[in-house]
Amino acid sequence: MKSYEEMTKEELLKEKEGLEAEYKKFQQRGLKLDMSRGKPSQEQLDLSMGMMDVLTSGVDLTCDDGTDCRNYGVLDGISEAKQLIGDMIECNPDNIIIYGNSSLNIMYDTISRSMTHGVMGNTPWCKLDKVKFLCPVPGYDRHFAITEYFGIEMINVPMLPTGPDMDMVEDLVSKDEAIKGIWCVPKYSNPQGITYSDETVRRFARLKPAAKDFRIYWDNAYCVHHLYDINQDHLIEILKECKRAGNPDMVYKFCSTSKITFPGSGVAAIATSANNLEDIKKQLKIQTIGHDKVNQLRHVRFFKDIHGITEHMRKHADSLRPKFEMILDTFERELKGLGAGSWYSPKGGYFITYETLDGCAKNVVAKAKKAGVVMTPAGAPFPYGKDPHDSVIRISPSYPSLEDLTTAIDIFVVCVKLASIEKLLGE
Repeated sequence: MKSYEEMTKEELLKEKEGLEAEYKKFQQRGLKLDMSRGKPSQEQLDLSMGMMDVLTSGVDLTCDDGTDCRNYGVLDGISEAKQLIGDMIECNPDNIIIYGNSSLNIMYDTISRSMTHGVMGNTPWCKLDKVKFLCPVPGYDRHFAITEYFGIEMINVPMLPTGPDMDMVEDLVSKDEAIKGIWCVPKYSNPQGITYSDETVRRFARLKPAAKDFRIYWDNAYCVHHLYDINQDHLIEILKECKRAGNPDMVYKFCSTSKITFPGSGVAAIATSANNLEDIKKQLKIQTIGHDKVNQLRHVRFFKDIHGITEHMRKHADSLRPKFEMILDTFERELKGLGAGSWYSPKGGYFITYETLDGCAKNVVAKAKKAGVVMTPAGAPFPYGKDPHDSVIRISPSYPSLEDLTTAIDIFVVCVKLASIEKLLGE
């Protein structure tokens, strides 16, 4: 197959004519397909329905240490839940605080507290002239929304196949005291599905920031979200690396069971150093008397231990894998060699990223919408919604059925081809 760049103008126009006919047929079907957010499908949600049966009115709601989960207290979470989450994220339970259902909520709180009260005795950010954050791009739009909301200046850092460009990260944080943090999704990153290499993690742990209150916001959202049993990415543990490098306080590690059990009513947690925990608890004990212990106990009784989570995630993988494979197979079959963009094949997580030719992403997303396919807005994976190359499109395969998703991807492919040809023809 010839690439589009090798085709003559006449060949491109003929190709375009055929694609436009195909596109019209899709439009006439009046489809309504949604690939906009990484929500688990109904099939995935059903996997956790047994959790509704583990706590009934006849069940003892007392923890191993005698805590009655129905009552007040236990600021940092029940010990069984800390053990379970600790095993999931490879951390000592003593370094963990269990919160409510949302890790995004914890990240928001962490930024908010830094703004109003500072980090471990440092000047509150609201009293500083400038506060900046590093943002690996493409990245998670909701991270960027938090820093934007607080008026924090965001600096793009390109993502490489090994993780963020660490030459740039090291250079920037060592020179600029206004840089207070960096957003990271280190395993099966949102949206590319990249896992940070061992060297990248070690370089993070050995950063020499100019700001004493610089923190790495390590959102380990997809730590157990593998698509395959054997062919999995491995991420080395950041807290241990930071401790080893003499930077024990430099990282906040976030996680939740949002895409493991029920996104609306899971369990979220932060893991960090003893000093950071002490700092956080000063606020926490004013803010709450403790989060939902009944829900924590429900999760523990449902999974029992880390092996329960591993088995459960295999079932999620069985649901997700055919969708990921269908998309990647379609790209290989329909787009490989055309010179119409590129993609990365992840081994886990929730997203696939397609990179169009420069200046084509918005056009592809708009065309898809007119044919009945709603996608994440082009530009969303960048601070301020501005993709400098207008080329990154995040695909969320989880929510639609395989049948609907297959149709949506067929439409997407036609839109990519049309937008690429239009660009090359200079339209």
